[in-house]
Amino acid sequence: MRLITVAELDQLPESVLHSKFLRVSQELAQTEEHTTERANALGTLENINRAIIHRRLRGPGM
Repeated sequence: MRLITVAELDQLPESVLHSKFLRVSQELAQTEEHTTERANALGTLENINRAIIHRRLRGPGM
């Protein structure tokens, strides 16, 4: 899996972010420890989580 950056997530609706979070979480569960694939999945989950929090802090219509 490749790392999904904050810039790629910036304009996505929150519903899409939640879907991506679920999909990446499922993929993470199938990765081996200490691999690039696992590190990318973890980084992607962190980026998605930040994007979700950012949207909630902005509020509706912002």
